[in-house]
Amino acid sequence: MKYNSPKIATLIACLFIQLISAQEKANHEKAKTAFQTSSKWMPEIDIRSDVAIVYGVNGNPSDHDGSSVFENRVKSWQEKGYTAHFMTGIAWGSYQDYFLGKWDGQNHLGEGQVQKNGDTIWHGRNVPYIVPQKSFVDYIKKEVIERVIDVGITSIYLEEPEFWARGGYSSAFKEAWKDYYKFPWRPQHESPENTWLSNKLKYHLYYKTIDEVSQYAKSYGKKKGLDVKIYIPTHSLVNYSSWMIVSPEASLASLPGIDGYIAQVWTGTSREATYYNGKVKERTFENAFLEYGSMASMTTPTGRKMFFLTDPIEDRRKTWDDYKINYQATFTAQLLYPQIENYEVMPWPERIYTRPYKVASSNKQELISHNYSTQMQVMINALNDIKVSKNKVSGNNGIGVLMGNSMMFQRFPIHDGYDDSRFSNFYGQTLPLLKRGIPVQTVHMENLGYDETLKDIKVLIMSYSNMKPFGEVVHKHLAKWVKNGGVLIYTGKDDDPYQGVMEWWNQKRNKSKVPSENLFKHLGLPLNAQNGNYNISKGEVFVIRQNPKAFVMETGGDITFINVVKQAFKNIGENLQFKNNLVLQRGPYKMIAVLDESVSDEPYFAQGPVIDLFNPRLPVFTEKMIVPGEQAFLYDLTHAYKKNKPMVLATAARISDEKHEKNQYTFICKSPVNTINSMRVYFPSSPKKVTLLNSNGEEIMPKGSSWDSNSKTYYLQFENAPKGIKVMFSL
Repeated sequence: MKYNSPKIATLIACLFIQLISAQEKANHEKAKTAFQTSSKWMPEIDIRSDVAIVYGVNGNPSDHDGSSVFENRVKSWQEKGYTAHFMTGIAWGSYQDYFLGKWDGQNHLGEGQVQKNGDTIWHGRNVPYIVPQKSFVDYIKKEVIERVIDVGITSIYLEEPEFWARGGYSSAFKEAWKDYYKFPWRPQHESPENTWLSNKLKYHLYYKTIDEVSQYAKSYGKKKGLDVKIYIPTHSLVNYSSWMIVSPEASLASLPGIDGYIAQVWTGTSREATYYNGKVKERTFENAFLEYGSMASMTTPTGRKMFFLTDPIEDRRKTWDDYKINYQATFTAQLLYPQIENYEVMPWPERIYTRPYKVASSNKQELISHNYSTQMQVMINALNDIKVSKNKVSGNNGIGVLMGNSMMFQRFPIHDGYDDSRFSNFYGQTLPLLKRGIPVQTVHMENLGYDETLKDIKVLIMSYSNMKPFGEVVHKHLAKWVKNGGVLIYTGKDDDPYQGVMEWWNQKRNKSKVPSENLFKHLGLPLNAQNGNYNISKGEVFVIRQNPKAFVMETGGDITFINVVKQAFKNIGENLQFKNNLVLQRGPYKMIAVLDESVSDEPYFAQGPVIDLFNPRLPVFTEKMIVPGEQAFLYDLTHAYKKNKPMVLATAARISDEKHEKNQYTFICKSPVNTINSMRVYFPSSPKKVTLLNSNGEEIMPKGSSWDSNSKTYYLQFENAPKGIKVMFSL
């Protein structure tokens, strides 16, 4: 018999590609938890999440041993059992070979974002925030994307497509303006319309860049038989609007080349001070809750994947105590979104575990304490276990606040004396509800075309004081929803200087002076509808002629607003319930936030038995008290009692190789070196003996162990090891 060699070779190649594709699919599905790092693998940072996202293709030139070479860093993590992904900046990065002319012989530092005074906005030495040019996009494609895919990586994260609102004065931007608008550049500081047009262009430049790079990556991967996924790590729309940065945000969720996001929310973004009841201060939990909500609402209707990020420290140099308090606040906030189960558990573990930071009330700097590292590891290991839940946060669900990308377009500079101080027109619509224990949601106008977007919304609040509609289709969707029974609350004086910018509502056949006139026309309301409520078919519209910033910037300023929301709920047959807490249970995990500045100063009592997962000693309480301004992360022991078999409930290490045998329960624990594992294990009855073995098979002694007959749990504490500690319980 004669064999057809080309056909056999083709068949083998097809089978190989199918095998790779199957492995890629398994890796994508396995990617529940991740962290990003620019470091090679080190035992000090071996935190055992599913994925190590290796950052940047250009290593540190001073590392003469080659350990920082991109391919070597990737290999070092893969050899330890991690799936390797890749992340790089798309608006900045260690691209000195491009900026300084090594790549194509041309110096590109002049392509940076430039302020009015002529200064370039820098991200680091010889690294400007870029105005994306064709040459820069080509560089990213050839020198970054191709190199990463050639290594076999199929998940790529294009981080932070950011254009500063105060930028827009460089020659590169002026050329982009002429290409896009077909008329000469106009200085954004000279008029509200110029500001609007400038920021709209900034948005477009990165939308186009992301679209082009993502499509190229998928096409290049396909040539190699690889299914490449593209994710966008980005701050929330709330934060970018507050910090006066422009980015494509919600629009990217509908691009064919984008598979999901990382919600970059952490202490540094969430501690931004806000107004409430006339006072300016940090409100980290509340801000984080709104930030995560704005990210969830970007992707939930589209089905794209979303990772939520938290950081046990932050970029600014603070004390360990400060980091811990704010970490607990942001961590709790992220878990109050039961539809999200994927997490970036931390960025830069190398800076968390290997760098000293200040100790409160002293001049000392210390490495992370055993107590904090243990607590942190208990928390991040719980994220490997937490699943999507159909449960809802306690309180009135179904209240939404409309938001859109144009929030970023009118934040800088101040025109005609109109100032939205500390982004208060947004917080005026959200904080008065959240502070009363109402889990207010955010809704992206860019997603109104998806049926899922308004499916569970009963009352929708909106204002054009701090944003504008991107098209008439927004009003068509809203009018349809109201006529089918939705309740809309419109609040605003429509007196900000952006109401009359050159846009669709005042162009061609549309003659509206302000965008709300077009909305009211679709709703069948008087074009200048005043305070009051209006029945529209099966639905209802309330109009409040106040800018929502007054609801938070003035002491007691939210009374009218709250009364209208109460009336709206009463009209649909429900009572608005006020309380000082938000509570959610997801499987055995219970998250509680007790709010200060609320309707009550009473503490919340969580009934036990529960394990306190914020306490490194994992104590069991019959009742846990949480006071206003604090949060709790608890494990409900009734979950273990129902299963009634040996199981690890909480641990500061990743568990693997778990085996249940007749007289023995065994597993392996892996976590970074120089850290302490604290764990609590359930048993129907007291185990007879526990034995700990290191990776060499040598017995080691625990640092602490005890049996609690009341809770039927065994507490165990010992030193962690990246190679693993085998735990054997004799039953």
